[in-house]
Amino acid sequence: MIRIAAVGDVHVDKDVLGRYRPALEELPGVADALLIAGDLTRHGTVEEAECMATEFGDLGVPVVVVLGNHDHQSDQQDQVAGVLRDAGMTVLEGDGIVLELHGHRLGIAGAKGFGGGFAGACASSFGEREMKNFVGTTEAIAERLGASLRALDCDALVALTHYAPVPETLAGEPLEIYPFLGSYLLGQAIDSAPTALALHGHAHHGTERGRTPGGVPVRNVSHPVIKQAYNVYQLLSGDVDAGLVAV
Repeated sequence: MIRIAAVGDVHVDKDVLGRYRPALEELPGVADALLIAGDLTRHGTVEEAECMATEFGDLGVPVVVVLGNHDHQSDQQDQVAGVLRDAGMTVLEGDGIVLELHGHRLGIAGAKGFGGGFAGACASSFGEREMKNFVGTTEAIAERLGASLRALDCDALVALTHYAPVPETLAGEPLEIYPFLGSYLLGQAIDSAPTALALHGHAHHGTERGRTPGGVPVRNVSHPVIKQAYNVYQLLSGDVDAGLVAV
């Protein structure tokens, strides 16, 4: 069994320091790794990244993250990622990692993702160059995510994104903004590999649980949705939600 703690949209800055830390100190006793589904900072500055490194660094378990749209706001995303890597975190963007955890190999492929919408109500690569660029961004990210998922040799496979791969976990958000919250292309990428669990954030008013068309469990772990420092999910146990604990 592998236990994964997960959260997203923590939006750390100097005013948040200390808010998550008490629960994070308990991580080694309840989880084998922590996955964070983007929006690590509020405005994507180096200073906020340093606060994130202080709050979520040195936890005694591996920490794997993807960036979110907030982490790109100040056009310092490369520097933000560098600060987090210097603090010992793994930052994924279209690539993957395999963690050796208690005799099991956990594969994680991650990407921020992007928008575009879902089957029946999605953007298409047609018309103005601006629209083609918008859809092309999602297509390229989804292709990289799928390739990374398929390339990992592991016992349990997890997809980590910021944007949503399915509309079910957006329920509660206005329908009008679904195209800016995720894309069905991410779901197709997840279904292209034997993925055991997909984690995302971004939808603060969404719903926790959904599934891809191929049946992969999807969990929206945005902090405003799960309403605690992290959820814990179990892999190789038959029920990913069996490990849920109050923190």
